[in-house]
Amino acid sequence: MELRPWNRIPIRDSTDPLVPLPEPLLRLEPHPYRSLGAPYGATACPFRLRAGVIERLLAAQELLLQQEPGWRLAIFDAWRPLAVQRFMVDLTIAELCRERGIPPERDSPERRQVIAEVGRFWAPPNLDPAAPPPHSTGAAVDLTLARRGADGDPCVAMGSAIDAIGAVSEPDHFLTVAQTSPDPQERERALEWHRRRELLRTVMEQAGFAQHPNEWWHFSWGDQLWAWRSGQRQAWFGRVDADG
Repeated sequence: MELRPWNRIPIRDSTDPLVPLPEPLLRLEPHPYRSLGAPYGATACPFRLRAGVIERLLAAQELLLQQEPGWRLAIFDAWRPLAVQRFMVDLTIAELCRERGIPPERDSPERRQVIAEVGRFWAPPNLDPAAPPPHSTGAAVDLTLARRGADGDPCVAMGSAIDAIGAVSEPDHFLTVAQTSPDPQERERALEWHRRRELLRTVMEQAGFAQHPNEWWHFSWGDQLWAWRSGQRQAWFGRVDADG
């Protein structure tokens, strides 16, 4: 199975437990992958992270409140077991194939291109404990910004949905749009979306997190991706199976 650059970093797994997100952190429910039928099992809760990661999330939220008092962090996804990772990778490939009129069950250059595109955003469900998908470690979180007390959907627009496949999901995509678009309204809208993404990145990085290079919504602390992005020699968290 293809490895990521960060999978070469050794893991010295901490005993930091996997614990539920506390009440001050907004959960976006119903959980998106459970709603799609992802196999979490009857008791496994996806809204859990390592205790040290949660401490840093709470610190990031306090930093956000200092800059935008009416906003808060909104958690889209957190811990993700391997079975769910496999389910979502397969589902995403199949959906993208259908959108493009490609037979999802037949090998072809077009299907292989879809797999490559999906692979920029979804880590392979690697069984090797030395190369765990980031979310399986309980150290990675997908999140966005939300307004406090908002009716209906509290999330603010960030320019693309979480899990969107393509350049639109790259953290600085809308900075490029703002610098190159001939349309003043498009430039203004792109600058606002970039400002919001930059705000999220700033408070998360100030709290110690590292951002996925292709995803504005994905941050981690203590896993291999974090170690690779922050120049650390080792990661602190390996895969957590079931309720372990």
